[in-house]
This record gives sequence, structure tokens and C-alpha cells, in this order.
Amino acid sequence: MILQDLYSVFLNSTGVCTDTRNIQKGNLFFALKGANFNGNKYATEALNKGAIAAVVDEWTDSITSDIIVVEDVLQTLSELAKWHRNKLGLPIIAITGSNGKTTTKELCASVLKQKYEISFTQGNLNNHIGVPLTLLSLTSKTEIGIIEMGANHQREIAHLCNLAQPDFGIITNIGKAHLEGFGGLEGVKKGKGEMYDYLKENDKTIFFNASDETLVEMVGEYDKSIPYQPSNYSFEQTIDNKLNVHWDQEKIRTNLTGKYNQYNIATAIALGEYFDLSLPSIKEGLENYVPQNNRSQILIKENRSFILDAYNANPSSMNESLANFSQIINNAKFLILGDMLELGEFALEEHQRIVDKLYTMDFNSAHLIGKYFNSMFIKDDRIKTYPEIQSLRKDLGIKSLPEESITLLKGSRKLKLESFLDD
Repeated sequence: MILQDLYSVFLNSTGVCTDTRNIQKGNLFFALKGANFNGNKYATEALNKGAIAAVVDEWTDSITSDIIVVEDVLQTLSELAKWHRNKLGLPIIAITGSNGKTTTKELCASVLKQKYEISFTQGNLNNHIGVPLTLLSLTSKTEIGIIEMGANHQREIAHLCNLAQPDFGIITNIGKAHLEGFGGLEGVKKGKGEMYDYLKENDKTIFFNASDETLVEMVGEYDKSIPYQPSNYSFEQTIDNKLNVHWDQEKIRTNLTGKYNQYNIATAIALGEYFDLSLPSIKEGLENYVPQNNRSQILIKENRSFILDAYNANPSSMNESLANFSQIINNAKFLILGDMLELGEFALEEHQRIVDKLYTMDFNSAHLIGKYFNSMFIKDDRIKTYPEIQSLRKDLGIKSLPEESITLLKGSRKLKLESFLDD
């Protein structure tokens, strides 16, 4: 089947699905496969559950009208997504970076939807599978698409840009994330910079934080670039640890914690202004956003406060979180920190840097989770180590912490630090 014919099937479907557990009637099923799964085995199940057709690349039974055999399912999914993006022709904003890209995406969507019909990346669908799925979720009603792009190796961002063909691009920052895959900080810079390369080669627009020297250097003298600066606004952290923004005699009360979020907020404001939103609309969009999914969440349990920022962690984001936590005034402060993963040969050095930073901080106790933190030499009685979060829960529970205390939970996703808060 040629791509144009498959596109007709897609247009007659109720959307794309790659997991039979989530099949909706009329979906077009793509039988993806990987090291530990093979979607081809579930094509018949997808059809029985109401899929309009199944796209497969392994098939031994008879071919029917609802079985579409292709050479490579993932490649076909990507080609279909690119075709769909070109057919719609709407403006696409692409966002990548070492830290803050998901929060930035959510803030930008919350602001822009005050005026436009927005479609944007859901959850963490930001890789070579997630981006095609996001593109295929765009509809004729969509006025602006926002696509988050993640990567941990060279050429991944270039591939995603080739699919999404963004008209606007944002790199939130360049930090010590995925050092193992990128081969060090310069590798991160090169990998994330593939977005700027695409935008420049195709005469598209770059938004960039002009207070970030690395981004300024990477943008260079490119004409179609729009700078913005957090210093154009005044930020304050309230007594309940939420971030307020003072802008043009307006006070914007966000639901975010941590002054590091000023960069994400400034990006959303810059986009709002570019797309002709009024200040009241931008304010409403920023105030409406409530962080979820273990990202910069402020939770109150048993009269105790928790900053839950445990969706992921790397040396850059960990340092920002600790710096912010140091500025919080409270007589009872606690830390639960998990390993930072995907650092490769840099892992031990970077974890030791975090431990050394803890020695200089004011807190009641710190609890470090994971094999890297457990391998550190600790010379501070306030700091304890545990192999995994369940070991900590045997020693420390929510009610073991003083009332009105505040605790930061920060670590990589695999450590599941949020389970400390389970009842």
C-alpha cells in the first residue's frame, strides 16, 4: 500500500494506537516492535477490539483488507506523520533542552490556548515514537502545534526535526543530562544544537533566552531569532513556596515552585507576546497551569510540605533544585535524593559533587537513594544512604517528619521517589 492510500485509511480512523490495551473503536493500529515486545503478535487482537486496520511488518496468515503489510512499521508511522504534518500546514513550535522542556511545553500550551486551538505533546511522548504519534494527533481544527523533543544521542533531534518540520524552535538550556549517550557536555551541546541547525537551514525562527551565554553563542548572528530575558520580570517565592511574577504592574501567581522556573515562564511569556496575546490572557494561562507528574509539585500531607520533583534528575537540575531549597526558610528541612542516571563515566564524579554540596547546606537530615549515592564516602552524620526507596520507608515515614516541615524529593524516574508519599 502506498503512503497516500494509508493516509486515506488514517483519515477514516478515530486515531492511531500502538497498544492493544488502549484500543478505541475505529483506531488504526501500528504493530511496533522492540527488544522485549512484538506488536505484530497483537494485530488480530487489535482488530477484534475494534481497530479499523492493523499495520504490520511480520505476517504469515492470509492478507485481508484490514491487514496492511509494510516493510517497517516504525518507518511507516514516521512517514505517515510527516505526510500528515505537511497536509495540515499549520505552525509547529518545537521545544528541547536538558532541563525544563516539559514544563516549558505545558506553560506555552496553557498560555497559547487562551487564544488558539492548541495540540501539544502529551506526557513524555517526545522520542522517535512519541513525536510521530503527537503529529498524528493534530487535526484540521488545530491552529498551533507544540512538539516536545527528547534525545540522549546525536542525530536524534535532527531526525525529529525532519519529521515535525518546526517553524519555531526553543532550546531551554544545555546541561549535564544524558552524558553517557551524548559523550559529555560538548556532546549535549552538539546534539541539542541540531534543532538550531535545522531552523537556520530552513530559514525558521529561533526563540532563545538571551541571559544564557551558551544559547547566545549557539544562535550567533542568525537574523530570524527572538531573544527574551527573565530579567525583564521580577520573580519572588512566596511563603508557601510558589513563584510570583511581577510584570508591567501585574502580579502573576503561578503554581510552580523554584526560581529556576523563571526561565520556563519567560519563554511562555515571549511566545504569548509573539502570538499577540494580551497581558491578561498570558497571566491567565500562567496561573491556570498546575504542575503534575512529579514535576515541581508542592504537596501537603499530614500538615507537612513536600516539593516533589522526582520525574527525572541530572547534575544540572539537581543543583538548581538544591540551590532553591537552600533559600527556603524553615526550621525543619529534609532531603530525599535519588541517583542521577545515564551519566556513564561521569556518574561517580557528579554524585560526589552533589554530596560535597550537601556538606555546605543547612538541613535536618538527607536521605540518599541508589547505588551511586551508596558508593560515596559520607563524612556528615546528617546524611544517610539507602539502596532503594523501600529501605528508606522502613526507617522514615511521613509522620516521622515534624509537622510544618518541608522535604525535597529529587531523583531520576527509575528510583520512584514519589512512592515515599504513598499511604
